[in-house]
Amino acid sequence: MNHDYIDIKGARENNLKNIDLKIPRDKFVIMTGVSGSGKTSLAFDTIYAEGQRRYVESLSAYARQFLGNSEKPDVDSIEGLSPAISIDQKTTSNNPRSTVGTVTEIYDYLRLLYARIGVPYCPTHNEPITSQTIKQMVDRIMELEDKTRLTILSPVIKAKKGTHKDFLEKLTKEGYIRVRIDGEMRLLEEVDALEKNKKHDIDVVVDRIVKGNDRSRLHDSLETALKLSDGLAVVAYNEEEILFSSNYSCKYCGFSVPKLEPRLFSFNAPFGACDACKGLGITQKVDVDYLIPDKSKSIAEGGIIYYKNIYGTENLEWQKFAALLDYYDIDVHKPIKDFTKKELEYVLYGSKDIIDYKLHSRSGTQMKKSEFIEGVCTLIERRYMETTSSSAREWYGTFLAEAPCPKCGGKRLNEQALSVRVGGLNIYEWTTMSVKQAVAFMQELKLSKQEEDIARLILKEIRERLSFLHNVGLGYLTLDRLAGTLSGGEAQRIRLATQIGSHLSGVLYVLDEPSIGLHQRDNDRLIKTLKDMRDLGNSLIVVEHDEDTMLASDYIVDIGPGAGIHGGNVVAAGTPEEVMANPNSLTGQYLSGKLKIEVPKKRRKGNGKKLEVVGASENNLKNVSVKLPLGTFTVVTGVSGSGKSSLVNEVLSKGIMHALGRTRMKPGKCKKIKGIENIDKIIDISQDPIGRTPRSNPATYTGVFDDIRELFAQTPEAKMRGYEKGRFSFNVKGGRCEACQGDGILRISMHFLPDVYVPCEECGGKRYNDETLQVTYKGKNIYDVLEMSVEEALEFFSSLHKIKHKLQTLKDVGLDYIKLGQSATSLSGGEAQRVKLASELQRKATGKTLFVLDEPTTGLHTHDVKKLIEVLQRIVDNGDSVLVIEHNLDVIKCADYVIDIGAEGGDEGGNIIACGTPEQIAQVEESYTGKYLKKVLEKG
Repeated sequence: MNHDYIDIKGARENNLKNIDLKIPRDKFVIMTGVSGSGKTSLAFDTIYAEGQRRYVESLSAYARQFLGNSEKPDVDSIEGLSPAISIDQKTTSNNPRSTVGTVTEIYDYLRLLYARIGVPYCPTHNEPITSQTIKQMVDRIMELEDKTRLTILSPVIKAKKGTHKDFLEKLTKEGYIRVRIDGEMRLLEEVDALEKNKKHDIDVVVDRIVKGNDRSRLHDSLETALKLSDGLAVVAYNEEEILFSSNYSCKYCGFSVPKLEPRLFSFNAPFGACDACKGLGITQKVDVDYLIPDKSKSIAEGGIIYYKNIYGTENLEWQKFAALLDYYDIDVHKPIKDFTKKELEYVLYGSKDIIDYKLHSRSGTQMKKSEFIEGVCTLIERRYMETTSSSAREWYGTFLAEAPCPKCGGKRLNEQALSVRVGGLNIYEWTTMSVKQAVAFMQELKLSKQEEDIARLILKEIRERLSFLHNVGLGYLTLDRLAGTLSGGEAQRIRLATQIGSHLSGVLYVLDEPSIGLHQRDNDRLIKTLKDMRDLGNSLIVVEHDEDTMLASDYIVDIGPGAGIHGGNVVAAGTPEEVMANPNSLTGQYLSGKLKIEVPKKRRKGNGKKLEVVGASENNLKNVSVKLPLGTFTVVTGVSGSGKSSLVNEVLSKGIMHALGRTRMKPGKCKKIKGIENIDKIIDISQDPIGRTPRSNPATYTGVFDDIRELFAQTPEAKMRGYEKGRFSFNVKGGRCEACQGDGILRISMHFLPDVYVPCEECGGKRYNDETLQVTYKGKNIYDVLEMSVEEALEFFSSLHKIKHKLQTLKDVGLDYIKLGQSATSLSGGEAQRVKLASELQRKATGKTLFVLDEPTTGLHTHDVKKLIEVLQRIVDNGDSVLVIEHNLDVIKCADYVIDIGAEGGDEGGNIIACGTPEQIAQVEESYTGKYLKKVLEKG
């Protein structure tokens, strides 16, 4: 067997055409091709799947139960495989407990660091808290001058009210003679009754001694004092005092910290988590904007949504609330915006006094009550926690929003964990630094010789992991950033950094477009990182379209030539130079410059109207103001983390949606948005899935399936049988196969083996019962139609304008290769985005619609980008406006107007660097985008 190659024979997974291919091992290999050509089928579904399956099969049956399904891919043989690790974009955790720090394991090392060399500080007195052994205490006393009179006391009671009579009697019985009460020495037998309502300090005199060489007596006395007061002892001499503590507790207020161990610093463990929010850092609180969306209305007019439908009725909740309003003389007919601060507080949070009121039952009886009455916010929050009804919980949930925990302020940890510092920072403050700041902080961290010895290995791991994150262009992220808020590209690069940290060699890494979301400036760092992984002795197979990455690779495999049934062949394989010289390779043609996306001959000026954001300060935006010309194709760009998404998605999109009546959209912070009257509709086309179940597919999402079902219902056979449109739906009873409920597959639980998915025996995976499948149109039943690609369906329904028009939009956005019934869960983010775009393209242009797209070139080959740009230009030509967040230089050079944000990411970003046409941006020295754009525009 040749160990220099991964030798693939007869690969037929999905649309692959029985291909044979040799891929060099221990090299940086790119797999590319147009969308749907089969590159992912080869890289992930064949090579990675087989490498993973072989590794899993080497494990015991017990271990295999914890791992996923490992079905054999459709391939004759693959030789030369190593254990495979997939680093794709679909594994971002939405768990609110998962952060950048926990995913990269940096937080685990931080917890260990704080447990081993952290110093607790009293939060009140800002004094370091240290524990001392009795030997250390005796050593400290022995430093005093000989013949010094010492009094050893035990501070048993600190600032507590009461007479403490029983406690003083107990001390007398135990043989103690003297106490110090509120700073005054007294004989126990002469102590009068203490004032009940005054706070007292009581110290027991354990011993009085003249300092000499008697260490054993000092040791015994200190031991007794520490036992009495639970770890504290005071030594008084010459009107001075030394306070000793055998615990981690403050000398002045007794604030104590348990033994320092890693679990104390974990917000996922009860030991360290804030007990109010259980380590989440957030709680569910009523959002007044959801509860009272229109403050110009009065309570009587339904201003408080919760009481809107029960106002003035005999509903018990309303009667109690009405009693509260009556008691505080709050006018139900007064607009809520005119309420005083006090009145609004009573309405939202309830009475400060006990209120006497009567409840009227429907039978006419009255019941007298006397109690504090809850405000509407307090009531909703309590009911939300107490109810067992899912529908009620959903109703209460419509008024709630996440708010920082009132106890920890969003820090997730308890007071004890937050009191521990290293280098002057507690662990929460450490995680709020960006990776870039943390790298600088680690370099300047000053430790004692002993601390350095203890923490050397921990610090090495933290520094390395931080450097890896910085090197893959993520220096702007903070370690407390939630994993669920990361983009696909960010999540993938974080996992990439984690893998580099493991220093494995002999592994096959399969990556899915690691350059996604990365500005051209940071690409070089990423390429260097990938080469470092290769140089450790690993094989890298990277599915990628980025030109720089392809040119830097050792080997390129171009799959195609087209998509779907027109793809699945190896068009070219070789070094970048060999692929560029191959006339059959579309990728090679674009790399060599023989094919290219042309720069538009002229830039649109717009329709004269504009949107203007004034004073945006969401996330890292620095109070920026920017104008957006309408009737143009506008691109917002900038390095990763510069503030593009904050400006476009959080401030502008949500601000417009809120203004257009979507009250549950909370806009990002800004002073105002001018020109919203020029927009009547905003279409936000994100990369979220078009559905989360196998039942959702492109045909159902775009609405073409309704028309197809209508068509089948009109056939003579359907009319004769009395079948209506609903008969041809796999989501409702009637026409679907009931054995699998229209899914076409059944999940078989295999106990300790992976679940197995098998086609339904009843329908053979066709989703419908036999009677429904007997109805045909032009010789095809409803299942056959769902199995068609968009391209096939276009030809099949060519005479039907309504269906053809909807299918044509899918073809226009480059999705002619996908099947009409393809499961939504199997579509990539870029494909899902284009299905949404196609769905919107079916509608007529209004001239007042704003299309917002977030990195629509994700997963697109340059040839597909060309089609996408044509579609976006068509939208603008029809009179609407397009706003795109993008790094792709081909898209940027085709824009009418560019807004460049930066200059850097995170705290060093959030400023508008330049605005104007691509040519104007290219002339701005401070713009990173401009530098790269200049080169592209010069090429033409």
